[in-house]
Amino acid sequence: MKSNTFIIFTSLGIYSAIFNTSAWSVNNFLMTGPKAYLTYSTSVAVGAHSGIEECKHQFTWERWNCPESALQLSTHNRLRSATRETSFVHAISSAGVMYTLTRNCSMGDFDNCGCDDSRNGRVGGRGWVWGGCSDNVEFGERISKLFVDALETGQDARALMNLHNNEAGRIAVKATMKRTCKCHGVSGSCSIQTCWLQLAEFREIGNYLKIRYDQAQKLEMDKRRMRAGNSADSRGATAETFSMVLATELVFLEDSPDYCVRNASLGLHGTEGRECLQSGKNLSQWERRSCRRLCTECGLKVEEKRTEIVTSCNCKFHWCCLVKCQQCKQVVTKHYCSRRDGTSPNNTRRRNRGHKR
Repeated sequence: MKSNTFIIFTSLGIYSAIFNTSAWSVNNFLMTGPKAYLTYSTSVAVGAHSGIEECKHQFTWERWNCPESALQLSTHNRLRSATRETSFVHAISSAGVMYTLTRNCSMGDFDNCGCDDSRNGRVGGRGWVWGGCSDNVEFGERISKLFVDALETGQDARALMNLHNNEAGRIAVKATMKRTCKCHGVSGSCSIQTCWLQLAEFREIGNYLKIRYDQAQKLEMDKRRMRAGNSADSRGATAETFSMVLATELVFLEDSPDYCVRNASLGLHGTEGRECLQSGKNLSQWERRSCRRLCTECGLKVEEKRTEIVTSCNCKFHWCCLVKCQQCKQVVTKHYCSRRDGTSPNNTRRRNRGHKR
């Protein structure tokens, strides 16, 4: 018992140091996982971290930008939030853990796990059969549930919401898998193909879940039956509500706070001081509108700042084996949200169109 406890806390110390930006998620996943599965703790830590990094990428130019407070999943009164943003955090974290476990399994990193060859030899379709080395998503799903879902021990609506969104994240991993094939035949005729399933890039899973986030459903609970507390009628009302939602959809229970303004009790920094984009090559329409979304519609102004940066340039290769570069200076223009003279973001009227992040 003592040795197991030592391993657990040693692991926690290591992973907290490496993944300090995701310490809450990593620590909780590791602490809830069965001791028999400590061999997977590194993958769980990496997976949780990759989920959080993807969250930050997906929300870079939005009012809510996946701040550190999002990882605590708690509000000022110690009750976990149940917002649209919370749903994404749970889904992408769950997907990250499953994705990493699946990938490491298929790469042979675990002694008791390898490729999924359960369908090999079966006819998959016209001109192709199952074969090769499919990624073992069933293993990744099973082990990730042991860690991620173990965080939810209650039977209330918030716990069921989190479990639902965890599952939606795992479904996203399976839904985005790609079929990869290899041709067989005389002189490359490709008369028949051998095919297997591979994980998509994790960015694709992030994009998939971002769409689900935009389409997330707010569940209206039966308040009259919910007042029954922890009774069978209350639990029945909660389960009934969740049973009406597709497993692939993200769900939430409460409206999001105003992400324009700073709220220390909720751990929100507001949009003042945030960088936004106004011009540049290959910007999406969403990125081009970031200054309006982060600044103007939050009662702030767009401030332009010019800074000088030094980069390596005109690099040349000299035999053998040296690369020499010059130092080039370049003036770049960046845009930030700043407070208008004599105004406070808290007192400014803002236009709210639908859900804004």
